[in-house]
Amino acid sequence: MGSRRVIAVVLAGGTGTRMGSAVPKQLLHLAGRPVLQHSIEAFEESEDVDEVLVLMHPDFLAEARDLAASSPKVTEVIAGGRTRNESTQAALDALSGVADPDDKVLFHDAVRPLVDAATIARCVTALDRHDAVYAAVPSVDTIIEAEGTRLVAVPDRRRLHRGQTPQGFRMSTIRDAYATAWQDPQFEATDDCSVVLRYAPQVAIEVVLGSATNLKITEPIDLVIAEALLARDRA
Repeated sequence: MGSRRVIAVVLAGGTGTRMGSAVPKQLLHLAGRPVLQHSIEAFEESEDVDEVLVLMHPDFLAEARDLAASSPKVTEVIAGGRTRNESTQAALDALSGVADPDDKVLFHDAVRPLVDAATIARCVTALDRHDAVYAAVPSVDTIIEAEGTRLVAVPDRRRLHRGQTPQGFRMSTIRDAYATAWQDPQFEATDDCSVVLRYAPQVAIEVVLGSATNLKITEPIDLVIAEALLARDRA
């Protein structure tokens, strides 16, 4: 590991209404433990990560703090915002007084509990040479573009990837991109690399290989698939 600190931010601020559950999807159980706990432990066990910051929905902070209590790398569990962008900004605010501009920060969706050490390591290593990195896997499906029910385009699959997390940045890069973004009254983004792409276009974003098993828990079937993957790894 280089001299720069590596800080992992686990974003667990959402509620996951598509799961049809009374609790956030990050607190649903996967192989006997909450999804969030799997995600925290992935960074806790990574030799490339120095500390972990967890953002949780304000109504479930106590539960998240209980889960994080057994992870020495977790320095703080704080409330997330109403949107993904607000949660990232809350993390940046919490780190503003403790992180150096050259520190590496990884933003990870808590509902990707199967992120592996190799993906984390690739992101951290790439930040030695780049200011922003995006974990992704090449698309094996043909992706179509539609307007309503009408097909309008079939992009070249060779250029298409499925974006994942972690997404990594030098602290100064993501901080400055968000500072610019908030000046735009129409600002809204679904992930952090897209904020850099739009509001700091001079920054080249390096795509690094993710993992086909780094799935996002969104629908009930995703828990079934994740359970099967974990069972396979235990066999």
